[in-house]
Amino acid sequence: MDLHKKWWKEAVVYQIYPRSFYDSNGDGIGDLPGIIEKLDYLQELGVDVIWLNPIYKSPNADNGYDISDYYDIMDEFGTMEDFDRLLNEAHKRGIKIVMDLVVNHTSDEHKWFLESKKSKDSPYRNFYFWRPGKNGKLPNNWTSFFGGPAWEYDPQTGEYYLHLFATKQPDLNWDNPQVRQEVYKMMKWWLDKGIDGFRMDVINLISKVEGLPDDREGEKKGGLVGFKYYANGPRVHEYLQEMNREVLSKYDIMTVGETPFVTPEIAKLYVEYDRNELNMIFHFEHMDMDCSGSKWNVKPWKLTDLKKIMYKWYLALKDKGWNSLYLNNHDQPRMVSRFGNDKEYRVESAKLLATLLHTWQGTPFIYQGEEIGMTNCKFESIDEFRDIETLNFYREMKEKGMSDDSILEILNKRSRDHARTPMQWNDSENAGFTTGKPWIKVNPNYKEINVKKALADKGSIFYYYKKLIQLRKTHPAVVYGDVQMLYENDEKIFAYTRSYGNEKLLVVMNFSEEEVEFCAPKEIFLNKPELLISNYEVEDDIQQKIVLKPYESRVYKI
Repeated sequence: MDLHKKWWKEAVVYQIYPRSFYDSNGDGIGDLPGIIEKLDYLQELGVDVIWLNPIYKSPNADNGYDISDYYDIMDEFGTMEDFDRLLNEAHKRGIKIVMDLVVNHTSDEHKWFLESKKSKDSPYRNFYFWRPGKNGKLPNNWTSFFGGPAWEYDPQTGEYYLHLFATKQPDLNWDNPQVRQEVYKMMKWWLDKGIDGFRMDVINLISKVEGLPDDREGEKKGGLVGFKYYANGPRVHEYLQEMNREVLSKYDIMTVGETPFVTPEIAKLYVEYDRNELNMIFHFEHMDMDCSGSKWNVKPWKLTDLKKIMYKWYLALKDKGWNSLYLNNHDQPRMVSRFGNDKEYRVESAKLLATLLHTWQGTPFIYQGEEIGMTNCKFESIDEFRDIETLNFYREMKEKGMSDDSILEILNKRSRDHARTPMQWNDSENAGFTTGKPWIKVNPNYKEINVKKALADKGSIFYYYKKLIQLRKTHPAVVYGDVQMLYENDEKIFAYTRSYGNEKLLVVMNFSEEEVEFCAPKEIFLNKPELLISNYEVEDDIQQKIVLKPYESRVYKI
């Protein structure tokens, strides 16, 4: 096992959505100097790595995931000098910086695209997917992740270009070796600056099946059409191995790929140690367990589903690769509102979910505000939303005759904007995020839920996170230990042991609003177990039978 000890396995990552983190200049938009101001806060929390959502030059059709210049910083966020200072100040505090790498597509304002659309003979034409219409129709029947067709007509040359996301996000043609060389050159440029790795946006979509065929089957099913021809496409592993050979292997960095449409079997191809591609990936199986067909069709989730998914992924990658652990991010609703109880048990259930994330095997990712228990926001009207995916969904549903109230009800559960409301720093106006008008509304509960209050209360979610992060540093079993499930079919209790060398831990959690009884296996009580962390006050006298309060979690050393 020791061959595979790595700093990125032992690390805890904190994800920052810069637009919503902290605004230093009063324009209502978070920025790089704002992040620098808050580094001491992150150091206090104890995180090792910051993953920054895209900060490159962008017209912001999709909040920075549409990049017009990979070598420059978005105007609202600051300058390259600000970035260099951020990198330097973070490194001084022992915190690494991981950048978002968005190379499945660029902005339509990127110079490559501007050149490529000038004429069919442009040397940049083949940087993207340009196709003539078919019999007066679109080149194929694929649809975009953000709704509508995946093709946009450009009158200048009378052809269509492919965009799997927004119309302002044309897909790069990775089959063109020049595209790949440009991407590798840019990656080296950032790595030579001293950044510590990349989170790679939808990286498993970069290889499309030759000929871009119609997806007739997908059309019959409804939902997203065409993904079977580009998700985990024919040459994706060849390209990632080339990227690893030419760039990644030359630096001691962390890589994590965002990969929709993967199973554990497919995931192995990306992360197995001897394949030399990526360190880990984000899969979406647990993010899909509370919806059917599309993210907008919400259904109840079951604890046994979550357990099965997590255990299956653990077993599949055990000793072969590594898992990433997350329950929310900039694309998902807030985890305490989704998987916990954000009303009467907000604090307890936020701590419980954190316990799961930080005591399972894999690298935990904390999304900004999670460590103080930020919740979904109640949006009162469609005018309060900012996200392109949300607004496109609203338009589509309106066209189908759905009422505003019904659409709003869905959006208040699932919109990406829940994760993007400003970080709640204190109880002053705009939660202390900005002195100006925030780019998106602040969650009205900021007077109750904020960093200032959390730091003043030793029993807060913040200090619980801090303690969990410390446990990872002092107990190798938390990082490297094997997982053995207990109570596998129980719908209320999630429990397991972690064993490494002669260290063994027991984790037990009650995912319900009732008190439940947990009977531990006898051998656990041969020696007196030591309670390492719990989210309620616990009597020291440990019995074999434990009564767990609503959303109670405990970790014992046994």
